[in-house]
Amino acid sequence: MNRVDEISRNLEQVKERIASAAKRWNRSIDEITLIVVTKTFPLSDLEILYSLGVREFGENRDQEAAVKVGQLPADINWHFQGGIQSNKLKSITNWASYIHSVDQFKYAKIISENSAGKFKSIFIQVSLDHPPESRGGVDPQKLITLATEIGQLPNISIKGLMAVAPVSGDLPRAFGRLQGIHNDFKATFNAAKSLSAGMSGDYEMALEYGATHLRIGSSILGNRA
Repeated sequence: MNRVDEISRNLEQVKERIASAAKRWNRSIDEITLIVVTKTFPLSDLEILYSLGVREFGENRDQEAAVKVGQLPADINWHFQGGIQSNKLKSITNWASYIHSVDQFKYAKIISENSAGKFKSIFIQVSLDHPPESRGGVDPQKLITLATEIGQLPNISIKGLMAVAPVSGDLPRAFGRLQGIHNDFKATFNAAKSLSAGMSGDYEMALEYGATHLRIGSSILGNRA
């Protein structure tokens, strides 16, 4: 099987599983965004994905992504979802349509300062780990305070929350907790309706608990070298 057929088959299988899970949990497919995580994969794979209609690409590394962005069509929405470094944010803000992993005010401030005239959407990353913040993400108890501070900055829109499943523990419980955090958050921040959660190993479960943005890589592109 050639690479085009392989990616096409995998993409359709993932889309079918998303549609099935959405139906099972009484979710509208229109509210679900599939982000194909393309970090470390060659430009040729992204070109195949583009030819198959994919317009949402996820990257974790600024230097790699910036090269890809310059060689692909302008109608792609680029999602940065890796750990943030202050010295990379100016560049990330130049190419990323959405930044998923904001967990400190200082990062939001840099994004704001570099987004004049190009309003930027962000997700605030929430920690589901014990202890909190051990792998990035803000402690849920500090979330409202952080979001209130970010909300006062110009050029930024809080699109919603983002989280990475804990390494160990009860996954349904973790996603259920995240859903509760998001529901409480939306009561204060009405426009923050999106929830970025779910990866190749758990995206169907994430849909059960309210995920709107799924970050899927290996199920579509295969395992990274």
